[in-house]
This record gives sequence, structure tokens and C-alpha cells, in this order.
Amino acid sequence: MLKRIAAQVSLLAAVVVLAACAELGRAPAGKAFELELQGRIALRYGAEGGNARITWRHSATADDMLITSALGQGIARITRDGAEINLITADGKEYQAANAETLTESVLGWPLPLAGLPDWVLGRPGQGRPAQLRRDDSGQVSAIAQDGWNIDYLAWREALPARINMRHDGFQGRGAIEIRLVIDQIKSAL
Repeated sequence: MLKRIAAQVSLLAAVVVLAACAELGRAPAGKAFELELQGRIALRYGAEGGNARITWRHSATADDMLITSALGQGIARITRDGAEINLITADGKEYQAANAETLTESVLGWPLPLAGLPDWVLGRPGQGRPAQLRRDDSGQVSAIAQDGWNIDYLAWREALPARINMRHDGFQGRGAIEIRLVIDQIKSAL
């Protein structure tokens, strides 16, 4: 599972940079991105783990996320156009699914909660789905529980989350997964 991503990160010489991943660049025709984020993730899934960088652009109808090694070598590119989710690996293999969590778990070895992530990185629960919020003494959101994920806000910068810890205690009956996200840059029109 995570051994595959850890191997990709540690064997940088073997990783081929995807031509499609070389530049996130432009939004698909007619689509303006409402959220742009650059950050670093650390993953722990059972006894395995790994680190990567992400560059992500999101709109209501599209996502474009590039996952790279710490040195910028392409690991995977995840795109969503409407309900269609695609994942291209560093070796050029392409996969499709209707659910990003299931797709990333089967291909990369860990689930990415793409459905909730746009709201969670802004410090709010996703709309239309049950959620529990916890606030600190100043009224700032300190945690959200939604979609089976527990999101803890560890640090804030300029009214936006800067460090987030996301944990799912039993994704698809497997062990707990923990994703730590450090947001280096974020722009939002959401």
C-alpha cells in the first residue's frame, strides 16, 4: 500500500515526471478555479508512511491535483471533471473511478478525501452532510468530524488553516489513516 508511494518517493531516480503533470497551468476551457493550494503532506497508514508535496486547484466542477516527491518528481496527478475522476501515475498508467477515496486507496495505497477537502482546508464542514464542530475558547474551529474523518486544526495563518491533521479510524475496514497537511500557500474565492 503505502510502500508503493514510499518507494516512489525514495527512488526518485526511477520516477518519470509525467508530461501531463509538468504544469498545472491553465484551467480547462470555461472553468475558473476557486481554490488554489500548495502544501506538504505526511501520511501514516498502519505501520507505513510517506511524505509528498501537493499542488491543487479546485472549482465546483473540477479538480487538478499534482502529487510530487519532496524534490518535485511526479508521483501522481488526480483530476476531476464533473463526476469523472482520473488518476495518472508516474509511469503513465491511467485509472478512473467515481470516488477519489477508493481510487487513490487502490492505486496509491491511501485514501484521499477529495470530497470534503475543499471545505476542510478552509476550516469549515462540507455543506449538506452531517458534521460535528468543536471550537476553542476564542470561537475558532478546532476540529470537525465528517464523512468518517476527524479533522484537527493545529495552526492558523491569516484566518485560514495552516496545519491540519486528518484521521480516519478504519477506512473500508482497514487500519487507521492519518494525513498531516501543511499549507504553504492558499488562495480562495470560495
